[in-house]
Amino acid sequence: MHAKHLAISGDRTGAIAQWELILRDEAALLENPGRHHKTLLIQAHTLHRLHLITRDDLSDLLEQADGALAYAVEALIDCHSGDQAG
Repeated sequence: MHAKHLAISGDRTGAIAQWELILRDEAALLENPGRHHKTLLIQAHTLHRLHLITRDDLSDLLEQADGALAYAVEALIDCHSGDQAG
């Protein structure tokens, strides 16, 4: 992700689609889950502050960001456990 930011679209659908591109960047997520999560949170709050998404949209995006972080932590634990087992 390396300082990836949204080129903010002027409409709700486009703004969410751009946010989801960051969400789906699995390489960045697994490389640095904390940074990836923080970027998602900042971008979601920015979209809300700019009135491009509703409060409900914001809640959904934050939930997805938390889910991605949980996935990354589990994946890294599994990978680390697999390394130790071998």
